[in-house]
Parts: sequence; C-alpha cells; structure tokens
Amino acid sequence: MDVEVRKPQVDELDRILRVLNEWQDDSGPLHLHPGDLGWYSLRGATATAAATRVWSRGDTALAIALIDGPQLLRFAIDPALHGDETLARRIATDVGEPIKGVLDPGSATIEARGALALSEQLAIAGWLPDEAWTPLRLDLAEPVADLQGLVDVADVRVETVEPGRTDEWVAVHWSAFRGTPMPDERLRSFVAGWRAAAEGPFLDSGRILSLYNDGNVVAVAAVWSAGAGRPGLIEPMGVHQDHRGHGYGTMMTRAAATALREMGSSSATVCAESSNVGALSTYLSAGFLAYPEVTDWRRDS
Repeated sequence: MDVEVRKPQVDELDRILRVLNEWQDDSGPLHLHPGDLGWYSLRGATATAAATRVWSRGDTALAIALIDGPQLLRFAIDPALHGDETLARRIATDVGEPIKGVLDPGSATIEARGALALSEQLAIAGWLPDEAWTPLRLDLAEPVADLQGLVDVADVRVETVEPGRTDEWVAVHWSAFRGTPMPDERLRSFVAGWRAAAEGPFLDSGRILSLYNDGNVVAVAAVWSAGAGRPGLIEPMGVHQDHRGHGYGTMMTRAAATALREMGSSSATVCAESSNVGALSTYLSAGFLAYPEVTDWRRDS
C-alpha cells in the first residue's frame, strides 16, 4: 500500500494527539510535540486541522507535520522510521510539489529533527542547512532544584490560570515577545484563542502559568504533557519587558518544570535559537542541559 499525505479532519485531532504522545521519548530528538499543536490550537480546532499534514500507509500514521506559519513545516516521524529512505523520499517529493497541498512554491523552511533519512533526501533535493537551534532538557526524576525557596519569597507566587482568565497572561506574553503595548482588539482575540483551545483535545494536557510579584504578573509560561513517563514541553515562556534582570525567567522556568513533573512528565524540554543568548542563559541557569545543535532546512525561492 502506498504512502499518502493528507489534511486531517477536526475529529481526527484526538488520534493525532495520541500518536504524537507515543512518539515522544527522552532518548529521541526534540521533534514536533503535542504541545506544539496545543499552542497552535489557540487558533481553533478547525485551523489546527487545516495546518496539519499526516503521511500514512492505510490507517497507520508514519509522519505528522504542522504548517506553523507561512512556509514553515515542523515534523515528527515515527521513531522506528527515522532511517526509512522510502518514506523520506516520498516526503521530500511531496513537499516539493505544490499540488500535494503541503508547501507552496518559493522559499520555505523545514524542521526535521532526528529524521536522518529525510534530512539526507532534502539535501539531495537542494535544501540547505539553515538556522541553528539548541535543544535543552531537564530530567524530572528528582524535584526541581531550589524551586520552593524561589517561590516562597515574600509576595512571589505561581498560579495556574484558567483559559477564560488569561488577560494578564496574554499582556505579559505580548510584552515578552513583542515589546510593545498590546492593542485591545489583539488582546480580546488572544484571550478568545485560549477559550477556543480549551474546547479542543490539546489543553487537557496543558497548564497555563503566571508568576506574580507584589500582585503583578511578571512572567508567564504554558506547559504541555505527552503523558506519564514521556518528555513534556515548555511553550512558550516569557518575562515582561519591565521586569527583566531579576531572575524571573529562571523562576518561571523552574515552576514550569515543576508543573510538568506533577503531570507525570519524565523531563522538561525546550528548543531555543542558538543565537538567543538570553534564552539559553535562562534555561541553563534553571538547570537544563544543552544538547548538540540542530539546524532547520531552507529552500530558497
């Protein structure tokens, strides 16, 4: 039976979640995680299904990818098939043919961490190594170091936020990543996105976290479990522009890791741009270990 690529229906997202959960392993790469789809699901279940592509043989999923922005394709492949040249050639062909409905013509980026055969086929097809990323992981076999002392400082606390009460969370996230005042319309849309995510299958394995100091939210994070005994994901984590330089990023990261441990995760994972020295420093100070760099693949127009 041939391998086929298709866009799933909304009612298939539950099954995709289960498959992605099964593909997460501490000995494997930091590839597409259920939490990546969870974060994307702030756009709603319909948009999430529309941005997902599944390569399958019959009813068996072999590879799953998320179109995570214009011409950006992020992969997870069944770990048993990382070296499968036949599957890799098929995927490389499909991403190069716009009629397949995966990528449009022109410049594009593919994230294919751990997919050795696919990387080889992309190189043969003329794709070039692109931006370098640093995978980071924190083993959660033991309690996260020093968290209790950090969050017990006077007036500093971490709270889990309900999807309908994310106004402050959203504003801090916007400040952390945009550095500008957040338009009211964008705030309303973002908060509505969290409510939409709560109606899909992914938020059941996620937590929305805020770090307060003296009554103000100074840092935020969201964490995503892949099930007990599997690596969890921190996506995203950020500190308000006005509160940087006080160690809140380290506190928030450790709190996020602790939440994942409570959810049964074996490790906390994140992948940061190697050029983002501040982010790398924060995760390393929180106890994460850095692993060898990985690169995306780029197709020029």
